[in-house]
Amino acid sequence: MGNTVPPNNSAGSLISTLRALVAELYGAVPTICRAPGRVNLIGEHTDYNDGFVMPAALDLYTYVAVSPRSDRRLRIYSESLSEMWELDLDSIRAGRSGHWSDYVRGVAGVCESSGYQLRGADLAIMTEVPIGAGLSSSAALEVSIAWALLSNSQTTVDPTTVAQMCQKAEHVYAETMCGIMDQFIACHGRAGHALLLDCRSLGFDLLAIPSQARLMVCNTMVKHEHASGGYNTRRRECEDGLRALAQVLPGIRALRDVTLEQLEKYADRLNPVIYKRARHVVTENDRVKKAASALQTGNMAHFGLLMAESHRSLRDDYEVSTPELDLMVELASREEGVFGARMTGGGFGGSTINLVDASRAEAVRQRLEQNYQAKTGMKPTILICEASDGAGFVVEK
Repeated sequence: MGNTVPPNNSAGSLISTLRALVAELYGAVPTICRAPGRVNLIGEHTDYNDGFVMPAALDLYTYVAVSPRSDRRLRIYSESLSEMWELDLDSIRAGRSGHWSDYVRGVAGVCESSGYQLRGADLAIMTEVPIGAGLSSSAALEVSIAWALLSNSQTTVDPTTVAQMCQKAEHVYAETMCGIMDQFIACHGRAGHALLLDCRSLGFDLLAIPSQARLMVCNTMVKHEHASGGYNTRRRECEDGLRALAQVLPGIRALRDVTLEQLEKYADRLNPVIYKRARHVVTENDRVKKAASALQTGNMAHFGLLMAESHRSLRDDYEVSTPELDLMVELASREEGVFGARMTGGGFGGSTINLVDASRAEAVRQRLEQNYQAKTGMKPTILICEASDGAGFVVEK
């Protein structure tokens, strides 16, 4: 189940700190699991419409140290929040509390309800994935917790099933109706590659990212909260559009099945807002497939144009961008060495993703930081990343 990896130099000190923390808290020598954050190169809000996405796992991880207990209790310590939380595995209840532990409780609850009896455990969590930045810190937490709990229970589960259980946990416990993309890439990420993922069949192709390109993640420092409104609203709007179109297109199961020609033909059956939402999904799926071809042929200029089109669609048709995201994309698009830029993640704040020439990346990072701060008064966090491996176990070198 998953990869076994030695920590790199930057992660080594974090893991040493985590081991020392576990020794102090629990007097134990733990097993350490990790799962990455992710960035989506293109294909936004298509996953819950059975569509196509192109995520990459980032070299930013959430680490979970786990050691067994003799009873059926979980103790979980969050280093970033300096908070301990406990759970009885025999008294798990579904539903959202709004506390970070919803994700842990959800993963444990879904594992149990799926027939995997868990052993009690002491856990400690440390993360490199920024929270609220649109890099899927929640999926990184869910998947790393799942890996830890299942391995602690000497249970092997295939990565796709882990992803599906973690998605269900977010639906039933955090009550965010996310698609499968975030959990899937956290499980299946591959160093140096993006994934072209079919969110209906869960089939995927590995797409090599050209060696001269770097992933530049620009956190606007504007936070989002999907569950409080916008994300779930967009999903309901897509469902409304599907119901209306299914009356005249009876074979469709999701907006993924609708062509642009069909959408235009039956546009009068949708109110203007629902029409715009559907238009984004239909055109975005087409952009993902074109972007995959561009990446396979190394045509970074065409890939960048598709990223720009995606951002405009998310801004104008899906209305999930913000002035800060738009500004960051505009500033990046002016920079020499930037192949493409767009918002990434659910929106309503968070981050943009740039594909940048590696030789110019640091200079671009510095200028974006200066220019964004001059315009907004906020200092962004800008990370130069590489596509990395998905979830697995950490072993000492």
